[in-house]
Amino acid sequence: VQLQASGGGLVQAGDSLRLSCAGSGRTFDNYAMGWSRQAPGKEREFVAVIKRRGGSTYYADSVKGRFTISRDLAKNTVYLQMDSLKPEDTAVYYCAADPVLHQIVVVTPEVWGQGTLVTVSS
Repeated sequence: VQLQASGGGLVQAGDSLRLSCAGSGRTFDNYAMGWSRQAPGKEREFVAVIKRRGGSTYYADSVKGRFTISRDLAKNTVYLQMDSLKPEDTAVYYCAADPVLHQIVVVTPEVWGQGTLVTVSS
């Protein structure tokens, strides 16, 4: 069971990026999927989560209105569209999956993907 994240990079403040996270080894239809991030010297924090089979989404206050999470069940993939990026969004972004949505919110999911680095310059 594996989650493979991609899409990170170096951008300027105000730019957009789209992260992708593809699952393999099992179907994640019955899993909530989401994203967390970890900035240098800080603890990992929740960013966004989407319920099993799509539908309801939840965001950290710091990204609400700028980031959008979505998923493609057929592709076993979750996305994070990041708009109006700020330097404080600089972090390694990790995708996550768990049958229980709350576990992603509290950053203790069953499955972690490897991180992808997002750097936002001012």
